Amino acid sequence: MSITVYVPRDASALSLGAEAVAEAISAEAKQCGADVHIVRNGSRGLYWLEPMVEVETPAGRYAYGPVQLEDVSALFEADFLHAGKHALGLGPTEDIAYLKSQQRLTFARTGIVDPRSLDDYRAHDGYRGLEAALRMSSADIVNVVTDAGLRGRGGAAFPAGIKWKTCLDANADQKYIVCNADEGDSGTYADRMIMEGDPFVLIEGMTIAGLAVGATHGYIYLRVEYPHAQRSLEAAIAAAETEGYLGDDVRGSGKAFHLEVRMAAGAYICGEETSLLESLEGKRGQVRFKPPLPAIQGLFGKPTVINNVVTLASVPIVLDKGAAFYRDFGMGKSRGTLPIQLAGNLKRPGLVERAFGVTLRELIEGYADGTASGRPVRAIQVGGPLGAYIPISQLDTPIDYEAFIAIGGMLGHGGIVVFDDSVDMAAQARYAMEFCAIESCGKCTPCRIGSVRGVEVIDRMVAGDAAERERNEVLLRDLCQTMLCGSLCALGGMAPFPVLSALDHFHEDFSGAAEKAAT
Repeated sequence: MSITVYVPRDASALSLGAEAVAEAISAEAKQCGADVHIVRNGSRGLYWLEPMVEVETPAGRYAYGPVQLEDVSALFEADFLHAGKHALGLGPTEDIAYLKSQQRLTFARTGIVDPRSLDDYRAHDGYRGLEAALRMSSADIVNVVTDAGLRGRGGAAFPAGIKWKTCLDANADQKYIVCNADEGDSGTYADRMIMEGDPFVLIEGMTIAGLAVGATHGYIYLRVEYPHAQRSLEAAIAAAETEGYLGDDVRGSGKAFHLEVRMAAGAYICGEETSLLESLEGKRGQVRFKPPLPAIQGLFGKPTVINNVVTLASVPIVLDKGAAFYRDFGMGKSRGTLPIQLAGNLKRPGLVERAFGVTLRELIEGYADGTASGRPVRAIQVGGPLGAYIPISQLDTPIDYEAFIAIGGMLGHGGIVVFDDSVDMAAQARYAMEFCAIESCGKCTPCRIGSVRGVEVIDRMVAGDAAERERNEVLLRDLCQTMLCGSLCALGGMAPFPVLSALDHFHEDFSGAAEKAAT
């Protein structure tokens, strides 16, 4: 009987040697006469254990990791094909504590299925959401998404149902669904994990969105640095077209939906939805004035729904299980689950999908087990390079959109980057302004000029004496206020968040060179 062995094709696993491990397992099995079938799955998201190899046994999957090329021979000697004991043995995969305590809805299949197999996807409840949607009217689909409380997972947290309703009500001869897959925030990788490990769930979600608003064409605007995701998506789209899940007649419904992948321009600003549309149209990626909203006048001037990967990938389970099922997860106005990406100075970086309400402390001290350096945590940045720096005094803040707004932060795409007590927060504040200066599209003055002046003011603060620092701090705070209130988009409008939070919580790091020399 053939034994199935799972070796991830996830980009992070590949960077850690997964390809060589898969080849070695195949060669070793051939040499010893073992009938082994290797499946290249996605990652389970336990990145400190990658490459994590799994073996299918009668009792379920058994995991080993992190497996390197030189470990393969010893694994065969330990009879790992039958869950034999080895130093890298992790036990039954589903019993790993990091996974067992999660609530995976959007990531229910990631790391489990063969991402290139439509049959495997359907065997794990795939396309049940689309089947339900095909029995409903467009308005009813929108109502289900609205009732579920699904909000955009890309950063703005705007209710998906309201956006879809606006597009549905717009009169036009052509409408579009655009997936923002230009995942560029620091510490984020959830979109990539889905596209590489479960691409059909994104395709299904976009197809449902098309049925909901009357769109017949969709585009995935994919980060140019994601070649593995591109190959995975294009293979899945081809399979979906062959089986009638995409095309002129989706599953015999008489409704059309076509889908294409377009590679992004390599600019952070193109993660902003109107800059994305400009780039998708073949223009320079610059922010558009709003109104009109993209849902009314978007791609090529037509009504367009723009959502990110996690948002659209969450739609199938909402349609399959119903609005109430999804809404029962979470807290307050933050309903459902959020795939949280743990990164930075951590012992156990990885993806944790939990219902809204879990605290930063549970994530950093529980799941991640503290810093990799062993030094105390000093600061946490949540929400990418434009997110506020959170001090340890606020570690008990729940993962909730409104709770983060209350402390001057944002959840963004759910990326969490941790710093230990060796970090220089003045340097981090300077980096935020420098990043904005480099990535600005240049359309508005507060962002284009303000970020450059911000770098200069911070440099003067840390180089001067106490009196000069005080004068420049007043100037910096005033500059931040101008950027917050006057920028056209969130790049300039949020770059002050990390600067102001560093000033408020880590003021001592801005002591001038003269002061430091005196002490």
